[in-house]
Amino acid sequence: MIKITIVAENTAARAGVLGEHGLSFWIETPAARLLFDAGPALSFRHNAGVLGIPLDRADAVVLSHGHDDHTGGLSWALPRMPAAKIFLHPDAWQPRFSLRQEAHPIGMPAEARAALRRRESGLSWTAQPAEIAAGIYVTGAIPRKSELEDTGGPFFLDAGGTQPDPIADDQALWIETPSGLIVVLGCAHAGVINTVEYIRSMAPGRPVRALLGGMHLGAASPARLDWTVKALQKLSPRQLSPMHCTGMPAAAALWQALPGRCLAGGAGVCFEFSDA
Repeated sequence: MIKITIVAENTAARAGVLGEHGLSFWIETPAARLLFDAGPALSFRHNAGVLGIPLDRADAVVLSHGHDDHTGGLSWALPRMPAAKIFLHPDAWQPRFSLRQEAHPIGMPAEARAALRRRESGLSWTAQPAEIAAGIYVTGAIPRKSELEDTGGPFFLDAGGTQPDPIADDQALWIETPSGLIVVLGCAHAGVINTVEYIRSMAPGRPVRALLGGMHLGAASPARLDWTVKALQKLSPRQLSPMHCTGMPAAAALWQALPGRCLAGGAGVCFEFSDA
């Protein structure tokens, strides 16, 4: 049995939990228990308590990238996860800014950086693919092969907006099961199709059983969205759960294109995969 619980997400799917822009998953497999991202601080801390997430039993923490809506809860979580190994790309530390109307810092909070530094001996740098536990892998940096798939927004490494941020630390996680791959995304800044195809290149011949997480299509052009929908139809995952940064128009298009396969995500939802 594999269980994936959404600890933090933009929406709340059950009474007592909070919805807040961000994402975090608690993943339980026969091989390991792990936290994939730590959401925004407020909702992550609250929801972890309400949902009874046993952070003290975590074997690993995996960070999809260094944005604050995926790392905000680390300063609270890490002291409660004494045995957990921590997997992150070396670029996750970088200062980050979003420039829409004015410069807005979106990098890893200072408290999260400090918490990670206190655990320096337990950090594993994942510029390349790595095995987290038996059957659980992280991609490391994802090749950007599709010209249509950009990072999804006006992201920069400086407040002046002179250094575009390629978000090279973007990475995803996948779990191998008898009936295919379960792919878990943070924001897919490298592109959801780039991500899935890269994973499939490392697990050739395996179908995509489930694709869960943020797909950063909120600002996608009509051409990119149409191409992405058709590519996902071709991949034909048995379950698709677009959430967080996917954007409502893109999520609606995916639900329409893959009828009967899309499941809603939100804080408090637990997906179970029974044949693992």
